[in-house]
Amino acid sequence: MGDDAPADLRQALTFRNVALAVLGAGVLVLKSGYDGPFAEVVNAYSGNVAVSFALYFAAINATARYGWSRLFAAGLTLIAVQLFEVTNGFGVMENVSDPADLIANTAGVGLAFFTDAATGPAFQRRYERRKPDMGRG
Repeated sequence: MGDDAPADLRQALTFRNVALAVLGAGVLVLKSGYDGPFAEVVNAYSGNVAVSFALYFAAINATARYGWSRLFAAGLTLIAVQLFEVTNGFGVMENVSDPADLIANTAGVGLAFFTDAATGPAFQRRYERRKPDMGRG
């Protein structure tokens, strides 16, 4: 949503983006406590999905003000998380990488992209319903 969007709609979308980024970060923090079915897989890859999901919503907040598309934000996020994997944490963080991490990163960005695409129009419709009818006096 670019600068041409009404301020209250931009604010609502920004709040949604921050909330979803925090949700992704929360999954990352809480994943180590998971002990249910497929615990090994969940613990190995849910962090990648969660971080990619969270970073997408941070990226969409940064790119929206310039009118760049959600596809652009998804591409930037995917490049960042994949580079993190293949460079083993950009050489400054510890990272144990395996090829499935690249798939998990892609899944996280994809999940975020589709969450954004599915919820964005609902915010637009809600705004349109709340907008006063300017033609009536």
